[in-house]
Amino acid sequence: MKKITTRILTLLVMVSVCTSPALAASLPSADNTAKTEPATATVNTAVEEFKSLSKHERKTRIKEAKKVLKDYKADKRAGRAAETDQVLLAILAILLPPLAVYLKEEEITAKFWISILLTLLFWIPGVIFALLVVFDAI
Repeated sequence: MKKITTRILTLLVMVSVCTSPALAASLPSADNTAKTEPATATVNTAVEEFKSLSKHERKTRIKEAKKVLKDYKADKRAGRAAETDQVLLAILAILLPPLAVYLKEEEITAKFWISILLTLLFWIPGVIFALLVVFDAI
């Protein structure tokens, strides 16, 4: 029992060392500014146009934007707005299970750490767990 506890603690220390800021910087971020960020001139034009609207028109536009955002979040929670390709995530779940879990969850969560632990201890349980996370079974 003592050997197993020592090995698990050593494994956890190794994982925490591996998650250095340099590694975190190399991971893909949740925001994709490269493809969604508009040009500065476009933003300035839109702001000036918004400021030139009447108070009533501003309120209606803000309400419309909030409604669209609410619908988007509801679709994303329901799984209707698929932003990632399930086939790619399934392949990654077989090759690199923790990476597939990270990309599916879009942040480092308990599922990510469980995936790392299962993958390092026994590769097959890590793959099975990652596939379950990718296909929303867990």
